[in-house]
Amino acid sequence: MRDVAMDTHSTHKALIAPLREAMYNFDETGVRAALGAVVAPDAVIHMPHPFGDLTGPQELYDTCYAPLLTSMPDLERRDWIVMGGPTEHGNDWIGCGGHYVGTFVAPWLDIPPTGHLTHMRFHEFYRFENGKVVEIQTLWDIPEVMMQAKAWPMAPSLGLEFCIPGPVTLDGIVPGPWDEATSQASCNHIVDMLNHLKKHPSQGGPEVMEMEKFWHPRMNWYGPAGIGTGRGISGFRNWHQIPFLNGMPDRGKFVDEITYHFFGDGDYAAVTGWPDMIQTVTHDGWMGIAPSGKRITMRSLDFWRLEGGLIRENWVMVDLLDAYRQLGVDVFARLREFNKARVPGTIAFPVCEV
Repeated sequence: MRDVAMDTHSTHKALIAPLREAMYNFDETGVRAALGAVVAPDAVIHMPHPFGDLTGPQELYDTCYAPLLTSMPDLERRDWIVMGGPTEHGNDWIGCGGHYVGTFVAPWLDIPPTGHLTHMRFHEFYRFENGKVVEIQTLWDIPEVMMQAKAWPMAPSLGLEFCIPGPVTLDGIVPGPWDEATSQASCNHIVDMLNHLKKHPSQGGPEVMEMEKFWHPRMNWYGPAGIGTGRGISGFRNWHQIPFLNGMPDRGKFVDEITYHFFGDGDYAAVTGWPDMIQTVTHDGWMGIAPSGKRITMRSLDFWRLEGGLIRENWVMVDLLDAYRQLGVDVFARLREFNKARVPGTIAFPVCEV
């Protein structure tokens, strides 16, 4: 059984490698061919707001990648995490994390171009069956692009906004063979940690979370643009958890309505779900939004890296634009209003030549 699992996940990493390579040297012909080779024609593709749900590789390219390539003609994909494993539901997933980078020379989603190198973090999860990707769950950090264009129309982040790094150990492209014992231990650690987090505030103060049992004292929590990054347990609590729970204290009460997909690969673990959180915005509100009493779903695609049995790094992506949408806030309409005095148009590429 162990040999089959090892072969399965190493094989899936190899199958996704040509797509990653085609997107590193990004051109339409190569990327279309690579998508068609690995993604099933009827694959279910979940993209972040405003793209929505798509079907198959052609619709994915036409809807998402073609406009992005037009805006960034030298588009380049840089993966710093590639991991895989089986979930508790018996599914086989590959998780990839990294950045799309390129020179931003034409408007994209009404975000005005900068003429400069621009980065957009991605967390992309691929479910395989019979050698083909049959489902994709993806989050792109679109607010990160808005911020670099000085066009973000919402409340400022509490945490630090910067270009999120990959693993400090430079081992995020996890090699095979898949190590069942270590991978399962990493996954179990994360599930146990999350179960402890859910104890607060319903079962007591911060002490019930036992965070020191799970988190390294020098951990980094890399949140999405709009929330930002926190350093150490205090940074995580100050800049994310306390405001989050103050606005949505019923977090964790609707787990029976959610399907999680946890999997581990060596010292790395990941979770994906569409959605994987449900809570009600009440009390203090959240991210500058007044409390509405409205229950919303949230999509969060996460990676963790363990070191010495403790979480040293945690990469978190949340579809904040979809959360705003559910609360009745059209971020793109606000972006257009905030930036209507800026001259729209395309910057010549290359930007300048001698």
